[in-house]
Amino acid sequence: MRLSEEERSRYLTPTPHIDCDSEAITSYVNRITVGLSSDKEKAMAVFTAVRDDVLYDPYYYDLSPNGMRASAILQKGRGYCVAKALVFTAAARAAGVPARLGFADVKNHLSTQRLRKLMGTDLFVYHGYSEIFLGDHWIKVTPTFNASLCEKFGVHPLEFDGKNDCLFHPFDSEGRKHMEYVLDRGPYDDVPVDEIINASLAAYPTLFENLESLGGGKEHGDFAKEAEAEAL
Repeated sequence: MRLSEEERSRYLTPTPHIDCDSEAITSYVNRITVGLSSDKEKAMAVFTAVRDDVLYDPYYYDLSPNGMRASAILQKGRGYCVAKALVFTAAARAAGVPARLGFADVKNHLSTQRLRKLMGTDLFVYHGYSEIFLGDHWIKVTPTFNASLCEKFGVHPLEFDGKNDCLFHPFDSEGRKHMEYVLDRGPYDDVPVDEIINASLAAYPTLFENLESLGGGKEHGDFAKEAEAEAL
């Protein structure tokens, strides 16, 4: 499979949310990929960097225009799955690797008690991941969980080999259910904010109200500490 010139251009071009031409993204990528020559090497380096530099925080659920911009998320250093996929997609594009967003509904069996109570379910709609084009095919990658968080949950951090899909493990290191993909919603050129909001309101009728009561849906939780406490 080969990308047409139109497709390659589309998946390397900035969008309102994937601002791969911003100073924050380009300087970050230049630092990570210095001395690397191949797209594969760059993609692998960017994956590991985004995975661990932007901490996973499901409580930082900011769907405002700025809250869903890759450069702003990178500068905050935290975000939920869609936010982290945004940063990786933008960084891959800045490195010259065609990239796009993907979305799926997943069952997360290892969320914390507090998060499950807020959501009322273990089903996460519109979980965000990325797809990058390397060699002759699209590869799905998930930079969501940083290595330090994986350690608290007893899950091996995902490692990207530059060739194969890099998706959540179905089980943790002790054989317990970890992540189950329920519905793949396919690839998108940019974030479908309205679709995410509508699906979230349908799936979690009280979620946004609960988040607001805890601090505006932005600064009101420490997911890593919760995971660590429940592991004791």
